[in-house]
Amino acid sequence: MLGRQTDALFENARLAKERGEKVGWSASIFPQEIAETLGLNILYPENHSAGIAARHQADPFLQECEGTLGYSNDLCAYAKVNLAYAAVLNGESSIALPDGGKMVKPDFLLLTNNICNQLTKWYENLARQMDIPIFFIDTCYNPYDYVTETRVRYVREQIDRLIEDLCEFTGKSWDEERFKEVMRISQTNSSLWERANNLLERKPSPLSGFELFNYMSAMVCNRGKTSSTEILEQLNAEIEQHIADGTSTFPVKEEFRISWDGIACWPYLSHNLRTLKQYGVNMVASSYGKAWAIEYEDLDGMARAYCFASTNGDNASTMISRRLEALERFGCEGTVYHVNRSCKVMDCQMMEVQRQLSKKAGVPYTSFDGDQADYRNYSEAQFETRIQGLVEVMRQNKEGF
Repeated sequence: MLGRQTDALFENARLAKERGEKVGWSASIFPQEIAETLGLNILYPENHSAGIAARHQADPFLQECEGTLGYSNDLCAYAKVNLAYAAVLNGESSIALPDGGKMVKPDFLLLTNNICNQLTKWYENLARQMDIPIFFIDTCYNPYDYVTETRVRYVREQIDRLIEDLCEFTGKSWDEERFKEVMRISQTNSSLWERANNLLERKPSPLSGFELFNYMSAMVCNRGKTSSTEILEQLNAEIEQHIADGTSTFPVKEEFRISWDGIACWPYLSHNLRTLKQYGVNMVASSYGKAWAIEYEDLDGMARAYCFASTNGDNASTMISRRLEALERFGCEGTVYHVNRSCKVMDCQMMEVQRQLSKKAGVPYTSFDGDQADYRNYSEAQFETRIQGLVEVMRQNKEGF
């Protein structure tokens, strides 16, 4: 079902392009319900780059970006993969595209800075490179544990302007009834996604937590589609069946329960899982995947929800409280933190968050160096020894030493 949905996303964009319709690229936590309401075909560079990395196809793009194109090694690896891919679409590079060019050349970009500030520079560069416009929503940093009403008004006015500008640029018309329907579908999907994640609180967990990473595309790229509803209903049904049968997709006995902090290390996800499985460690909670469970009831609610959806605009106390709640709810005995080279600013902040969180929750944590898409920034040996050390501490805690 996921495969058919992903194929349809790319195929529909290709067909729209052939018909002369405008196709966009979007940041992952942009209010996609707007584009869905307008019937626009949108593709997602972050999700696409993650897929290339997971299939171990990133190397030619990384080499091209840092070599011929002259970009710094310090950039986000998603950006490097996508910038090199875009150079091919723009006739500036001749490297082979492993997917045959599924990411058709965009006519516009949709951007928010609620997930990452480097996305802003990445998309600005794409806009100049391809001579296309950016439709941008600024969500600002949030110093409180809630979104202020002034901030809601600030973002809401941008959303209103975005709708007007997109309609003018694409020739589409806004349909309020269609928006209400898309919003209803999106909220259904957010609820189903939240529920699937929360079912892992059962002990032992009915699911290997890493499996939820495989379902993220339904929320990242297709939150407002009924095809995601069908996928997530099926996922929930399968998890509930495991609970009823007393079974689990986690392949060994669950000895320890941990949370995972940070983006998945896509090139080495299987190695991560094999290593954790060796010690009976199941990842049952993740702050990463639940970022797409976005709940709201109207455009004001949309403004508030997308301000508070991801960590880029949140202060340390907000991040600590969210993670503390997850550790307690899911009965986590430790945390694994992915020090992601692609997310340097967030990682520096998260070092202190982890120290404070460990003290408040009374659970140990470990960290490993890696990257969401650049395979060169990971050591299998380091990951294995860090997990071994964490298990030793968790075992001592469990045995009361």
